[in-house]
Amino acid sequence: MMNFARIAALLAAFLFGSASAVLAAERPPRLVEFESPLAGPQALQGYLRLPDGAGPSPAVVLLHGCGGAWRGIDARWGKRLADWGYVTLTIDRFGARGITSACTGGMPPATLHDAYRALNFLGGQSSVDMNRVAVVGFSQGAMLALLSVERGEIERSATEKFRAAVGFYPPCSGLKGNMTVPTLIMIGELDDWAPAQECRNLAEGRDDWGISREKGKGFPIEIIVYPGAYHDFDVPNFATPVKVLGHHLEFNEAARDQSVDALRKFLYATIGGKEKQP
Repeated sequence: MMNFARIAALLAAFLFGSASAVLAAERPPRLVEFESPLAGPQALQGYLRLPDGAGPSPAVVLLHGCGGAWRGIDARWGKRLADWGYVTLTIDRFGARGITSACTGGMPPATLHDAYRALNFLGGQSSVDMNRVAVVGFSQGAMLALLSVERGEIERSATEKFRAAVGFYPPCSGLKGNMTVPTLIMIGELDDWAPAQECRNLAEGRDDWGISREKGKGFPIEIIVYPGAYHDFDVPNFATPVKVLGHHLEFNEAARDQSVDALRKFLYATIGGKEKQP
């Protein structure tokens, strides 16, 4: 029979472990500033999250879409990724530039190098293993993530390099698809803002007219298309569907849950992390 001392020790360990888990879950992100893209003194800002345990750790840069809402990206994905063991930096591409929305005018040219501005900031953090950093973007931010690792001027001009890229429902038209790192795209079949077929063409090496591009260049693009899912399928605020600029936005719990699992597996396969994650 287990003695009282043993029971007390186990109870204390259980309570201490539970308390530690709660504290880790409630740990807030830290607001940081890094390289200013402007002539003035105002710098880009973002939320930095550190995982439990000793570093250096793999890291993920998170890029928001055309509507901003970078804090929402951090709350939905930054926290989850930190719980998985990654340092995360969710950047605000708009605030320092006085941009409130970029949903009607396309990608602001001034933001094109922002992923690498964030990567350079992470290079100064002792908690980060710079050989294991990925970029993950959403909507317009997903297009920026893909542009950042596509072979071209943006990627060539960077000293530090990303090791993997993920795009949630990116507009894929106009991308060449010659990727310098492993790349994953996740998109809804019913997305009417970033059509899934354009991303299929990109992943399969075809242009918009069905003509095959030159193959055998760069890393292959993995694509997952979620049936019945629309744009912003990972945003619970859209549990009641809405129309924005004529486009349908709707949360899809099944697609979100599947994307969580796909992201976890992809990041582990490309930049490492905890082998067993919740």
